[in-house]
Amino acid sequence: MGRSGQGLYSGLGAGGKSPLNHEIRFYYLLFFVFIYFGFGKSWVIKKSGLKLSIFGLIQTFIHICCEHFIGGEEYAKVRVEYEQSSNAADDKEILFSNEDSDWELLSTSTFDTEDISEDSKNEGGKIKDRVSLYEETVSGKKKRYRKRYPEIVPGYASDSSTEETFNTIGNISLEKYENFPHIGYDINGKKIMRPITKTALDRLLNSIEDKEGWTGIIDKDTGEDIRLTSEELEIVRKIQKMEIPDDDFNPYEMYVDYFSRKQEKTPLSSAPEPKRRFIPSKSEKKMVMKIVQAIRAGRIVLSKSKEKIIQPLFYDIWSDTSLKPYDHIMHIPAPKIPLPTHDESYNPPEEYLPSEDEINEWNNTSYEDRKKKYLPSKYKSLRLVPGYNRFIQERFERCLDLYLAPRVRRNRLNINPESLIPKLPSLDDLRPFPTKCMIIYEGHKGSIHSIDVDSTGAWLASSGDDGIVRIWEVITGREIWNFTCNDNGESINSIAWRPVKDSDIIIATCGNNIYMLLPSILNDSIKNSAKELCNLGFDMEKSQAKQNLATWLKPNSKQIDKGLLVLVNIKKRIKQVIWHRDGDYFATVSPESGNTSVLVHLLSKHQSQSPFKKVKGIVQKVQFHPTKPLFFAATQKYVKVYNLIKQELIKIIQPGVKWISSIDIHPQGDNIIIGSYDKKLVWVDMDLSSRPYKTLCYHAKALKSVRFHKGQYPLFCSTSDDGTIQVFHGMAMKSRTL
Repeated sequence: MGRSGQGLYSGLGAGGKSPLNHEIRFYYLLFFVFIYFGFGKSWVIKKSGLKLSIFGLIQTFIHICCEHFIGGEEYAKVRVEYEQSSNAADDKEILFSNEDSDWELLSTSTFDTEDISEDSKNEGGKIKDRVSLYEETVSGKKKRYRKRYPEIVPGYASDSSTEETFNTIGNISLEKYENFPHIGYDINGKKIMRPITKTALDRLLNSIEDKEGWTGIIDKDTGEDIRLTSEELEIVRKIQKMEIPDDDFNPYEMYVDYFSRKQEKTPLSSAPEPKRRFIPSKSEKKMVMKIVQAIRAGRIVLSKSKEKIIQPLFYDIWSDTSLKPYDHIMHIPAPKIPLPTHDESYNPPEEYLPSEDEINEWNNTSYEDRKKKYLPSKYKSLRLVPGYNRFIQERFERCLDLYLAPRVRRNRLNINPESLIPKLPSLDDLRPFPTKCMIIYEGHKGSIHSIDVDSTGAWLASSGDDGIVRIWEVITGREIWNFTCNDNGESINSIAWRPVKDSDIIIATCGNNIYMLLPSILNDSIKNSAKELCNLGFDMEKSQAKQNLATWLKPNSKQIDKGLLVLVNIKKRIKQVIWHRDGDYFATVSPESGNTSVLVHLLSKHQSQSPFKKVKGIVQKVQFHPTKPLFFAATQKYVKVYNLIKQELIKIIQPGVKWISSIDIHPQGDNIIIGSYDKKLVWVDMDLSSRPYKTLCYHAKALKSVRFHKGQYPLFCSTSDDGTIQVFHGMAMKSRTL
């Protein structure tokens, strides 16, 4: 700034000397230097805008006065010395205030680098090279500092001329960084130091002296001056003159003239309206008719003018809380909370208070299964009623119901409920069926697991936990014969009469043994035929079986006198035994035996075989078809039907229950009933589908046994753990109604 001022104002006082003496000249010099450098410069740095230009004019006036009164050469020397000293101080301040700079000490005469304090560094220093070298004098000793630059890694990126420092502060004004030495951060997160800015006077003088002073702009992000190229200046000039900036753009391209001197018969544009515009639209007519039909049918209700009703200022506190009804078509009111009953009173009547047994039953029941979520209590007065401990929980559940439970508006149909119930025949038409308990058979100790009636219907066999097989006379209920299968008292799980009348043999399963019994109450002809049938297998030469599945044993004389004919031993515990209709085959079920859980035994040859090589699932019950060579095996969830002649699976019945407990087949063989532990009785029509035709659920607990009537009556029954036997009427001939 001093050199430019010297060249600009040297003609006013440069060559001549002032008539004033040297003392007056010296005082003038001190006065103007104090005003300029003490007041004017600091004020110029702090101010901006219009005031900056005013102080620039004041400084210019001071330059002129100093050169005129003091002398051009002396004033120029003073300004040069001051600017050099101020620039050195500024450089030193920038050098040591920058945290990112890394300087190392080159040489010192007496001290180490660690003993040099910051104050000594700032004392009398001189910047030798403003980029990489700094020199200072401390206590008569010279010290030189050199800036340590990072190591250059050879490669394309090391000498690329396209690398620049970009400010990454984004769309943030630089006014936020006025009080900081930096103006932002680069892409590596390092600070971008503020560049040295010129004063307003310097910028004014540079713009006057420099020919290219008016061809630059200041970058807002970095604060640096950017020179515009001639091409960019040309674009700016064209934009100012409202011209096209791009020289390659041709605003007058070839134009296709759609209209010519040839006269057309019809207009190319502004054609008259076609005739169809003046004829009523058929589609609009259909839409209007649909709306009219909807209004007549009541699907669209026209809004009627409502008269404003002045609401009274008072209201009933017990009325509905919603004063303004919701008229929106999608609004569905929330279900109301049921009103409290008498047992919710703080002083209910005595008949509403629970007994001790009811209280214990309520406490032992889970919260979800309780009919009432509270216990009625009685207090003498209302002030003795404690706080309800489940109030917050009930309010929370109510809020969940209102928030999560979907609401559906359903139109009620005016249908007579009696028309939905099928017309059943009267009970008189369904007779005979059991209605009363006629005889009670007493004699067993413990529970009874199995009963069966012989082919004549005169004798009833039963077995239970006491391990004794008892024969009863059906008409009188008298016990006429018994046999103890096991002295240890092991329970008998299953019992079955042979379905042939000429030889009545009873099979009883106790543990893993099969007992073939012959009651002494039978006549001699039946006894002899039964003994011959059982002893026939011992006399025949047995073929060696591939697997030792069962052992056929002949009892001793004492056991024969008691009624035991044959003893068969199996590896695992037997759950069920069932006869074939011919009376020569019988099947047993041992769920714990795995693949050999089902065995088919031949009485005449004393042979046992496993019909399945591999069993999927645990077999619960088996049954022979009454007329066809079919075999039914029930697992936990399915009933599989096998053809014994072809030895293949022909059908899988899916009853849709969790755990099958028992099955039975209708005497005709086309229908089966299935009982389950989840309280269901399923009727399946095999000719219709493999899924249930009818599902009945009338028992309170698990079903243990189901059975068809083996005679001519269309009846079937089910027994359950709830202690009841339910008898149903089911026609399987022409009508399949239950």
